[in-house]
Amino acid sequence: MALFPLTSNFEGDFVLQLVAVDTENTMDEVASAAAHHSVNRRVADRPGYGLRVRRQGTKEPLPRTMKVSESGLQPMECIEVIWEAPAAAR
Repeated sequence: MALFPLTSNFEGDFVLQLVAVDTENTMDEVASAAAHHSVNRRVADRPGYGLRVRRQGTKEPLPRTMKVSESGLQPMECIEVIWEAPAAAR
């Protein structure tokens, strides 16, 4: 377990945020940490929607249960945190 800095590009936000997570955090926990800095501050909440993490510039999100230590992300790498529509809406 170690502190790990990432840069968060949260969907709908115009500010990049430095987010300190742990190497043992899952991608869902990373998304939650990023949301803390953006949702209800500069980005409206979307009840019922989930959050996903992907590498900046890619289309596919990382698996929800993947740990930071397993992801291959580098310190200070920029991730995109995106809203995911509820299953019923897909």
